[in-house]
Amino acid sequence: MQKYYPLSTIGALVTGPSGRILIVKTTKWRGTWGVPGGKVEWGETLEDALIREFKEEVGLDLMEVRFALLQEAVIDPQFCQEAHFIMINYYAFSQSETITPNEEIEEWAWVNPQEALKYPLNSYTQILVQDYIQTLV
Repeated sequence: MQKYYPLSTIGALVTGPSGRILIVKTTKWRGTWGVPGGKVEWGETLEDALIREFKEEVGLDLMEVRFALLQEAVIDPQFCQEAHFIMINYYAFSQSETITPNEEIEEWAWVNPQEALKYPLNSYTQILVQDYIQTLV
């Protein structure tokens, strides 16, 4: 019998020089919006994974990376397939707001945090944005 284990994933709510935050619509979250991120590779630190994923998905370099929240997604229908994620969320800053999307990113927007809540965010990003508003704005 094959054993399955939760996957460690990272993502970040990133603020740009304008003070706006980046949200993205990806192919993986069934039409909802979220933040860039992905899986942590074997032997990779969480912060290294975050920096790599942001460079790959949206072409941004991150700085001022700090822990935000820990969340868990267990076989959630919002995701495109059955998965169990341990989601390590961060806040970060990018000196650029120029996005170079990879094939996973369908759309993106730099918005103020309150405006982000008007988008159809996945539930995990909604919690992250609300936490950002309560603790950092």
